[in-house]
Amino acid sequence: MSTELIVPTLGESITEATVSKWLKNIGDNFEADEPLVEIETDKITVEVPAPHAGSLKEIKVSEGTDVEIGGILGILDESKGKKPSPKKTENKEEKIKEEVKAVKFETKSSPAKSSPSARKIAEENNIKLEDVTSSRSDGRINKEDVVSHLSSSNKTTANKGEREEVVKMSKIRQTISKRLKEAQNTAAILTTFNEIDMSKVMEIRKSKNQEFQSRYEVKLGFMSFFVKAVVKSLQEYPAVNAEIKDENIIYKNHFDIGIAVGTEKGLVVPILKDADQLSFGEIETKIIDLSTKAKDGTLTMDDLTGGTFTISNGGVYGSMLSTPIINRPQSGILGMHNIQKRAVVVNDEIVIRPMMYVALSYDHRIIDGKESVGFLVKVKELLEDPSELVLGI
Repeated sequence: MSTELIVPTLGESITEATVSKWLKNIGDNFEADEPLVEIETDKITVEVPAPHAGSLKEIKVSEGTDVEIGGILGILDESKGKKPSPKKTENKEEKIKEEVKAVKFETKSSPAKSSPSARKIAEENNIKLEDVTSSRSDGRINKEDVVSHLSSSNKTTANKGEREEVVKMSKIRQTISKRLKEAQNTAAILTTFNEIDMSKVMEIRKSKNQEFQSRYEVKLGFMSFFVKAVVKSLQEYPAVNAEIKDENIIYKNHFDIGIAVGTEKGLVVPILKDADQLSFGEIETKIIDLSTKAKDGTLTMDDLTGGTFTISNGGVYGSMLSTPIINRPQSGILGMHNIQKRAVVVNDEIVIRPMMYVALSYDHRIIDGKESVGFLVKVKELLEDPSELVLGI
């Protein structure tokens, strides 16, 4: 008796996926709920589990091939497993949907907690996950850990004789390319710049970090200050938090801040929902959680949905100055950069201060120059004198 392995529903906006890796070969046996194939969308990577015990009879979609939602991935042989009842099958589908929301898939045969991309690289290079050292406190192994292990072992999968390598763009990379080009073609993008004296913020971090970490179990970073400053500035300049739809301007009375995160597959922007209602500790905790999920490939659709304004921190890579591209359909994005000690004039004296260049790219169709400059000046003022952010007044 044979059954079909179907691509599960992965979200309202997702219509197709790409088969990134088959975890079983034809003829291999498996148990119920054991992951059979890894598929990738423009948002997330998930593993499709077996609806029952049996063996893989036929692969309908090969690795690297696109398949529509509801399409047939393969044929399963039920001869070695018990056929599920219609009610159980319905429960399985509901379970898959819940697992997709949580994006928390672990193979039962894996001896260590690891991300799908980490397992994939480990399998391709015959690496035992037990031999890989995790860089995370919870012991979960991510792709960077496996790559680091490979590098230290002087192993490589590339052929030295090859001068070029042709690799098909992933769904995520294709989506990034499409949206960035759409932003350039649709919005009238301009960028305004300013610089911020980070002395006061750095003093607060230095004096309060230990107490903050003791209370919230996370370090007091720069991002919470910027999120708070951005929210207050958006409240004063609502056009920067708005978007254009058809011939209308939609002003947002909520503040869902996108935090751009670089991953091995490209840039993703998880959303910090209702940032105006969060404390410094909650902001730092949520950002760490979203960044970790982004790097592990475990972001859910809910994590990536929405967003009224975006913050991108190129400073973590050493960027001194850049012109960030708007994340459509938003109308503005703030670019942070690295902090460098520079000679500046304060009260007619030349002093050395830790300075950061900031950039605001905005859609000139909805935001005038006066508003864009005013917004960035407000961010600067709040960070150079963060008492308003700390006291909430």
